[in-house]
Amino acid sequence: MLNDPILIRNLQLKNRLVMPPMQSDRSNHGRVTDDLTAYYHARAIGSEPGIIIVEHCCISEAGRADSGQLSIAEDGCIAEHRLLTDVVHEAGSRVFIQLNHAGNAAEPFDDGELVSASDVPALRKTLQKKPRPLTAEEIRGLEVCWAHAALRAVKAGYDGVEIHSAHGYLLDQFYSPLTNRREDEYGSGSLTNRLRFLVETVAAVREAVGDQVPVAVRLGGADYLPGGSTEEDAAEACRLLEQATVDLLDISGGMCGFVRQGHPEPGYFGTMTEKIKAVVSIPVMLTGGVTTTDEAEKLLQEGKADLIGVGRALFRDPDWRKKQSI
Repeated sequence: MLNDPILIRNLQLKNRLVMPPMQSDRSNHGRVTDDLTAYYHARAIGSEPGIIIVEHCCISEAGRADSGQLSIAEDGCIAEHRLLTDVVHEAGSRVFIQLNHAGNAAEPFDDGELVSASDVPALRKTLQKKPRPLTAEEIRGLEVCWAHAALRAVKAGYDGVEIHSAHGYLLDQFYSPLTNRREDEYGSGSLTNRLRFLVETVAAVREAVGDQVPVAVRLGGADYLPGGSTEEDAAEACRLLEQATVDLLDISGGMCGFVRQGHPEPGYFGTMTEKIKAVVSIPVMLTGGVTTTDEAEKLLQEGKADLIGVGRALFRDPDWRKKQSI
């Protein structure tokens, strides 16, 4: 099954292996470098994933997660990103880009102000600085930033875009009840309200890129923390995201990050993706703890997901897949 093709919107993938987004720290002040393009080219050649999802890129400088993060926050980035997409395409893989704003997990710029859903500090950072809640007007402005970044990505040759709403970053800060204590239409405890910023961002991105470009969401579906988002929340959120024209659901953790404590097994978010697959018809991607092609095959055969992301193994070794058959 891993070698079976799959269709995402109108985009045909040669197989169901995905290199998920992982920050490589190979950019230079947010710019694409020769080292970065070589890094992705090596993995496209060496393991031939159906999709490479390029590491999270900031949609605005104020939302930069750290100094090593890649950027697509201005039109001047387009030409250099085209160099990256060209080498991946030449190697035979499709390439998406992940678009992100870090919110309260960002590096403080200028006056050092951080923003979030509420005044709750970042849960996954050592520096516990209190952020300022975004206004509704500012939320709509950031939706425009995501749309502009997505359009730049299409102009740069990316086959699709992924909106980052996981791992404690801004959109996840709205989705999680641990960090969203708002009392307006973007909060109030309701899942529909907590998801509103993400759904509106999907709509803005869809309008920018058109009907032919696949739009993915990396959803931190469950926090696995007391009082946090649950797997049941994730299933309902994904049902709403499918209605919002999302084409691919890339499932990971929320405030727990990309690991699940006490679950070292391959595909440790599989209990969540099973619930999601029961209520959606679009492709679902599972990442986490997969280190062999046999493990990936088993998860697909068990119906845990439609695509499998292999992260750290591919991060360490571009020829990971070739070595599986030795």
